[in-house]
Parts: sequence; C-alpha cells; structure tokens
Amino acid sequence: MARNCGRRFVLGIDVGTTSVKATIIDPTTKAIIDSQWRQTQAEKSCESGSLVNEQDPSRICTALQHAVSMLKKEQLLRVSAIGICGQMHGVVLWKCREAWSRNDFRRYELENTSQLITWQDLRCSGEFLRTLPNPDSHLRLSTGHGCATLFWLQRNMPEFILQYDRAGTIQDLVVTMLCELNQPIMSVQNAASWGYFNTVKNKWNTKILRKHGFPVHFLPEVRESDSVAGELVEDWYGIPQGTPVMVALGDMQCSVMPALQDEHDAVLNISTSAQLSFIMPEGFTPSTSDPSSPIEYFPYFGGRYLAVAASLNGGNIMASFVRMLQQWTHMLGLGVPEHKIWDVILSIAEDTQCNDSDLIIVPTIYGERHRPEQKACVTNINSQNVTLGKVSRALCRGVIANLHSMMSRETLVRSGIERIVGSGSALLKNRVLQEEVKYQYRLPLELDSNGTADAATGAALVARS
Repeated sequence: MARNCGRRFVLGIDVGTTSVKATIIDPTTKAIIDSQWRQTQAEKSCESGSLVNEQDPSRICTALQHAVSMLKKEQLLRVSAIGICGQMHGVVLWKCREAWSRNDFRRYELENTSQLITWQDLRCSGEFLRTLPNPDSHLRLSTGHGCATLFWLQRNMPEFILQYDRAGTIQDLVVTMLCELNQPIMSVQNAASWGYFNTVKNKWNTKILRKHGFPVHFLPEVRESDSVAGELVEDWYGIPQGTPVMVALGDMQCSVMPALQDEHDAVLNISTSAQLSFIMPEGFTPSTSDPSSPIEYFPYFGGRYLAVAASLNGGNIMASFVRMLQQWTHMLGLGVPEHKIWDVILSIAEDTQCNDSDLIIVPTIYGERHRPEQKACVTNINSQNVTLGKVSRALCRGVIANLHSMMSRETLVRSGIERIVGSGSALLKNRVLQEEVKYQYRLPLELDSNGTADAATGAALVARS
C-alpha cells in the first residue's frame, strides 16, 4: 500500500517512426516530471526493393521498455494512468495468445508477429489503389494506410496473412499486450488513419470491404479517443497492476494537444515528415473527400477535427541529403562523419540569407498523398548558386515552400490563425527552417524550445482526464 501514497503521476508513451519516448507528468500542474527516449533502430533492410518499408516490432518493444525502465522507480510507483500514441497508418499482424511472453525479468518479448508495415511503405501503387473500392469516408486512401496494405497482402500474399488473426497499429499492439486483451481496441484517430472508416458514423465500411474480399476479421473494435482500453495485468517496471491504459492514439493529434495554446494558433511539426494543422470550429462536419486537396480533416478530441496539411517530406528530406553527401565523400575516399556534415550544412546555410539564392528545389522525393506520382526537381541552376551553402538553403526553403503550397498563409489567415507554434526535432534543431517559416508565412513563430510539446506529453495529457 505504501507505493500508492503521495502525489500521483501519469505516463505518456510515443511509439515513433525512429524512436520511442516515455514521459511522466504531474496531472494537476501538467509539469513534466521525467522523460526518457530511445532510438528503435527497427528499420528492416528489405530485399524486395525500395517500395517496401518495414520495421521490426521486437526492436520497438525492446526500445520502449528500455525507455520506461530508465524513468525513476519512485515516480513509476505513483503512475495512475498510461496514455500511448504512435505512428499512424501502419499495420502489424499477430496471432492471438501467441504474440508475446514475459521473460524471467518480467520483460515483454514479442514472438509471433509480422513486421510492422509502416506509413512509408509504397507497395500500394496508384494503379493498385485504383482497383480498390471507393471508401465511404471523407479521408483519401493512400499507400501505407492499413486497409490498403491489408488489401495488398490479401491479393498478393494470401498464405502470409493466414498465419495471423489480429491486426492493428504498432501502438495498438502495445496496448493489447500490456492489457492482455483478446481483441485489439483501436481509437477513432487510428481507425481513420487506416482508411475505410467513416468518422461521422463511427463505423468501418464493413459492407464495402466484405463485398470486395477484404479480410474483415482483422478490423479492430473502435472506441472514442479518450476511452480506457483496459488495465495492466501485472506490475510493469513498478507501475501497479490494475493501472488504466488508454486506447492508443495518433501521434499527430497528441503532438498538437500540448502545443495548441489558443484556437488562433496553428501547429507546425517537422520531424520525419511534416504537418501543419489548426483546429476547426465546434460543430464542423467534414464533407466528401476531394482526392486532389492537400488539406484533410482528421478526428481530434471531443468530437472536433483538425485541418491538416500532412506532407511526406519533412526532416527525412534533410536526412536524405546528408546521407547522399556522406556517400559521395566515401566514394571520393574521404570518411566524413554524419554529424560533421549536419554541422557544416546548417552553419553555412544559416550564413546564406533567405533571398540570397535563386536556386529552386522542389524536394518531394517521397511524393505526396494528394499527388503520389509527384517527383522532386531542381531548377534555375547557374554557376553561382551551386555552393553547398546555397544548395542547403534552397533545400530548406523547398521543404517549407512545399508545405506552403499545401496550406498557404492565406488559408491560415482566412481561418483566423494569428500565430504558428513550432515543434518537432527537425524544426527545433534547424534555424534555417525556422527562418524560412517566418519568411514565407509572415506570421509570428513560437518554438517549443523546451521540447515539451511532443506526442508523449500529449498522450499523458489525455490520460490525465
């Protein structure tokens, strides 16, 4: 009983694309008490080619538990609720009652699961997507979305999916594991991210899917995004058995929650990808999907929606540029560490003014969901603008210009937005990106300089209620 005495805390966990983060907050003051993160190093090297993007759930599970175990034991003993969010759209399959076990140290180990097929997977080509039925949903269906991926597996690898009888996002698997649920429970947010889910009716498009041979038994039960999924079946790193675990949420919505201080704010998050969003007025109901529109309306909390320009091209663009430079230096017989390249390109790009280079880079190497066939391009090249500093500056400018083409300053101002709140590691570490946001949007930019407005904190804030 002594462990339940004193102040109570809430734990938030974010299962991201490249790392996991665990944060403990005080539910009364919302202050962060402790926080730990770990790289997952879960990306699989796939022989099938560059269209495949998979991660190892076991590595993710290990990194998650390592992060939680590094939190202070005396604080874990006082955790009264757990909120979990993670990368949206992706899908992992598992076998009921065979997917995990606990070792002698009571650590969870995943066993009979598929790889996590992530939101970055490109197997569902435009040609393949055109063979699928139209969803009864205001949200478009894209490659990397859970239901599209399951359709692809059903048609191309039917024997593979016969090994499994459950499916969800990676964060749904974590909740199912911690609560020992027989069936996964999915939030409205994650269901919407999979496709073929009507957020107004709060229902899967079951009739449409069944008619076209979709394995509907994989569709999880869906609950509101502030619901409890279950309870810890055992103590977990000191967190008491019976602690409520919330239904898993989307990392985008959870990253917006702690950053959104006012309804006249827009939230810009640039991490692996990039999202610019603002909250729609109460009573707003999304209309039929326009596949060509770069703005979509994702379920938020309390029955409200976020207007979102979700770009597939964010911090991953700069990371690809750095990897390219590193490969070039290796081919030239020079070994330059990645961190050194980062330091140099950000420093010399910062020395180049916003309007000091007429080089134009459209950096959409990953396409966009509203334009999946779009490619990157470089124009207006001359002998004066191909210095490393000007190229780096043009690349940063291109990342923001691409986002601006999806959700412009005029769109924000027309919607009553007066300020942009910036978060995400790629934006916070890159002053050139920050300058370009201010230059192109001509709105005040307030940065989450303490790194507190992140998805793990948002998940904890939901759990505190």
